[in-house]
Amino acid sequence: MSVLKEITPLSARDCFYIVDRRKSVFSFPIHQHAEYELNFIEGGEGVRRIVGDSVEEIDHYELTLVGGNGLEHAWEQGSCTNHDIREITIQFSPALFQAGLLDKNQFASIRRMLQLSSHGLTFSLRGVMMVYSLLDALPRQPEGFDQFLTFLKILNLLAECCETEGRVLASSSFAHIGKETESRRISKVKGYIDEHYPEPVRLSDLASLVGMTPPAFSRFFRQQTGKTVMDYILEVRIGNVARMLVDTTVGVSEICYSCGFNNLSNFNRVFKAKRGLTPSDFRALYKKSKVIV
Repeated sequence: MSVLKEITPLSARDCFYIVDRRKSVFSFPIHQHAEYELNFIEGGEGVRRIVGDSVEEIDHYELTLVGGNGLEHAWEQGSCTNHDIREITIQFSPALFQAGLLDKNQFASIRRMLQLSSHGLTFSLRGVMMVYSLLDALPRQPEGFDQFLTFLKILNLLAECCETEGRVLASSSFAHIGKETESRRISKVKGYIDEHYPEPVRLSDLASLVGMTPPAFSRFFRQQTGKTVMDYILEVRIGNVARMLVDTTVGVSEICYSCGFNNLSNFNRVFKAKRGLTPSDFRALYKKSKVIV
């Protein structure tokens, strides 16, 4: 059993595929595909967004970019009762910006946004409003160069505001995201944590890896990542738990102890606080959407 691998309608001869539709229900299962997807929803309060191991209910306006790396995602009905929902979906290939275009200075912010979208990247209401008029007009424009320019303007505006108006969704452990852009010391520490997260991970051991005292290392790690060491270790453990819940049939208690937790009740409480669902409910959410492929 595996998550549905969608064959998108995107043609090899087109820069992007766009569909603008009205709908009353969300029924497409959790799926993955190689293309980037920018999804806008209006009037979908209560719809449940699933991106990797992130599960959240959306507000009236929703705008999320899912990276083209096979990250599992879906929008489900959830508690939404509105029967007149607008959804605009734009899909484009990672090959669109090949030949070193993303390495040019003028595309630096777009490059950064696309990297973040490997986790799934959702935008605040302010971010949505910055591109709303362009998104609204894009489906009605004739296919051609001007429509493509509008599409690039949308990406550029979102890229410029994503540091303040964007929020990543899936954990790195779940999405299998690399750390190529990080400093050598941070990458070394995270690599150690990735390898040893099932065991007790001591602050002193991490500090010694990079030749620092524990207090200095704690400050350094937080400055570089925006997280405490313990918060990051917990994120890695929870991400690996979620991946095992999705990809295996191993029992919840066994997953608990194999991912570094030593108390089942505390594990269940922490997982629900971080993911909004119990481990069993999270597994059931994915299981009901799985299909044979």
